[in-house]
Amino acid sequence: MERKLSAASRRSTQSSIQQLSHLAQRVGAVNLAEGFPDFPAPAHVKAAAVAAIAADHNQYSHVQGVCDILAETMKRDHGLDVDPLTDFVVCCGQSEAFAAAIFAIIDPGDEVLLFDPAYETYETCIELARGVPVYVPLDPPSWTLNADKFIKSFTGRTKAVVLNSPHNPTGKVFSKEELLIIAEACQKIDCFAITDEVYEYITYDENKHISLASLPGMQERTIITSSLSKTYSVTGWRIGWAYAPTTIASAIRNIHVKLTDSAPAPFQEAALIALTSTPDYYTSLKKDYKMRRDFILQLLKDIGFHISFKPQGSVFVFAELPRSCQISDIDFVMKLINDAGVAAVPGRGFFHISCDGESYHHQYVRFAFCKGDDTLKAAALKMRNMADSNGRAWLNGRQEDPTASTSP
Repeated sequence: MERKLSAASRRSTQSSIQQLSHLAQRVGAVNLAEGFPDFPAPAHVKAAAVAAIAADHNQYSHVQGVCDILAETMKRDHGLDVDPLTDFVVCCGQSEAFAAAIFAIIDPGDEVLLFDPAYETYETCIELARGVPVYVPLDPPSWTLNADKFIKSFTGRTKAVVLNSPHNPTGKVFSKEELLIIAEACQKIDCFAITDEVYEYITYDENKHISLASLPGMQERTIITSSLSKTYSVTGWRIGWAYAPTTIASAIRNIHVKLTDSAPAPFQEAALIALTSTPDYYTSLKKDYKMRRDFILQLLKDIGFHISFKPQGSVFVFAELPRSCQISDIDFVMKLINDAGVAAVPGRGFFHISCDGESYHHQYVRFAFCKGDDTLKAAALKMRNMADSNGRAWLNGRQEDPTASTSP
């Protein structure tokens, strides 16, 4: 009966990130592959969920208060005036919000521009809607927007641009200058923008998240998707949302209701507490994640990785294997799991187009640092031990004979 499966299902394969996460679990490896926190969620947020369950918030629900708070937040953070009664759709995480948004606007043959490297689920959603993903490469090592490549990617069939900032996998935060280029192109071509802003509160140093919808002329054509998952360390609760102008939000809502009917009721109640966290919560969040970022950056540098771009946001380091490395990113990750007991993600899974000249797609490995101190320290110990035991061969893919002379 397999031959009767849909073409879309045959094209859709298991997530490489989840595959590696499951492998890490089976072999007892430290999991720096999947971007979920392994430390406790905030106590006040957990208490709110427990209270909601105890109060029997168990049935289909739409908690309007979530939309009311989101509207206040968007006014405060981005200067956007929105209608909480009509302009939000509470979904089962950002992933469903994004899928519902795509299904609401994409017809067969419509093209959707994505910046490469890109998070893996975007492409699948577009293809399920029978749209056409079109990738625009960001320029390494700082993953800058090449305005010429971007503008030339538009055609008469371009329906939307997808923007993820802060960016997974690179940790890039798109600058205001880059956002203005995107905004001008979207208005000139008259297309939608769909943003993934799940890391909006996790930025570092002087970098600040700017929502594309806040730029002149963009609110009317932008769909914002985000969630509780990353900011409040509750990736399994599946509470996210889409914001859009009223008529677009209505279309997204109609699809959401057909897909899942409602998001988990008790966690919507808990979202009321999470979203009204005090300012010091967000300050502490950034401080804690910056310490984790700096810890793993130093670790990777110490054991031989090339760090040409320090993450400006998100919870990932996209580390470059040294030029002397003689094995691919995939082989290196398998070596890391089997020999060191640490799981990461090969970078090539985030790239979707070929590049000119010598390929850099096999040179990157993504490490997630949204982990507790004990997890990061355990990973560091394992990776340092492997580096020490293999000597100069650690990142070259060769096993050196420790008794051999190191003399020329």
